Amino acid sequence: MITKVLVANRGEIAVRVMQAATELGIDTVAVYSDADETAKHVRRADEAAHVGSSVAGKSYLDQESLLEAASETGADAIHPGYGFLAENESFARRVEDSEFIWIGPPADAMADFGEKTKARAIMADAGVPIVPGTDEPIDDPERVKAFGDEHGYPVAIKADGGGGGRGLKVVDGPDEAEEAFKNAKREGEAYFDNDAVYVERFLENPRHIEVQVIGDEHGNVRHLYERDCSVQRRQQKLIEETPSPVLDEETREELCESARSGVAEAGYSNAGTVEFLYEDGEFYFLEVNARIQVEHTVTEAVTGIDIVKEQFRVAAGEAISFEQDEVKTRGAAMEFRINAEDPYNDFSPTPGTLETYRPPTGMGVRVDDGVNQDDRISPFYDSLVGKFIVTAQDRTEVLERSKRVLEETDIEGISTTIPFHLAVLADDAFVDSEHTTKYLDEQFEGLDDA
Repeated sequence: MITKVLVANRGEIAVRVMQAATELGIDTVAVYSDADETAKHVRRADEAAHVGSSVAGKSYLDQESLLEAASETGADAIHPGYGFLAENESFARRVEDSEFIWIGPPADAMADFGEKTKARAIMADAGVPIVPGTDEPIDDPERVKAFGDEHGYPVAIKADGGGGGRGLKVVDGPDEAEEAFKNAKREGEAYFDNDAVYVERFLENPRHIEVQVIGDEHGNVRHLYERDCSVQRRQQKLIEETPSPVLDEETREELCESARSGVAEAGYSNAGTVEFLYEDGEFYFLEVNARIQVEHTVTEAVTGIDIVKEQFRVAAGEAISFEQDEVKTRGAAMEFRINAEDPYNDFSPTPGTLETYRPPTGMGVRVDDGVNQDDRISPFYDSLVGKFIVTAQDRTEVLERSKRVLEETDIEGISTTIPFHLAVLADDAFVDSEHTTKYLDEQFEGLDDA
């Protein structure tokens, strides 16, 4: 059994992991950079270890420093959270080959699903619908043109190791293929150290729907139903909800079972998310995120299952603690990412001191954050202040409750995305659930009236 865990992360996810660990009777070790010496996750931990300078590459991404910290503090397990090294195959493998327990999907799974063409092949073999595309990386823009001629434009060129919109280029016609091909390869190399790209049909107005899964070392895999993450700005999620308001029950069960069976065929273990695009009543596999997700909280809110605790149990060799038919959902939930950004100035970061920080309270609200009043939002890292998760009997009540939650929040000293969220809640397209992944970038005009 795990007795002490080093959390190789910072901010709200580090706090979240520590809370789960404490409830399981596991001691916690925080790591911190120069900028985070007095941060909330450090104060929350049982002990802490300094791992380097404020620059992430010399602290939270420094594998040697993290492994040394685990050894020096006597930790017997490492949880990577999300971001930083959470999906880094080499780090996962180093931990697996060490004396420490890795609390996450195995390195082999990261390798399988980290390359998008390999992931597509795995899911196709399992019978999961995939967007028509190439089965292997392409090495010539002429392949893009040939694909477009066969399947029609627009098409998407994607970095094989990519995600989050990096290395994605949309081609509207053959004359754009060569430049888009070069740019996609360049971004793939820069962001993922992998310049391989592939091409697939581009869905113009899809919903982004993902399924939470968890597996164990005994061959069991469960799904915890879906989340709708279609509110995105430049392919970065800002609001997530469950259940998806556009799925009927038959499609929901088919989609969730496709996700479960697909990763089961691959021998997947620990927590992960299978992402799909949904358009015109059809769903298509997009990718697997081999880690805990930011938005795992909305799934916990409607299922009552602590996903992080399950991660600990599975990593310790235990079987999943529930059967598939025991997974029941109740009500609806929505998560709002509260970022230190100015939505009136192109969402530019606004680091600074939280002179006032009074998050919401009351029925149906959960706050996961990495700060307290008088803490400083650092310019060195992600601008996420925290997440507000709102739960109610149905989506209509969630929308009304969310307005109350956001309006009663009091934050001074920095700008936040709260005005943006309130504007979305007042927008008919979102309220009526007519939005797609293009909604914010092409349709939304409500911020000026917020």
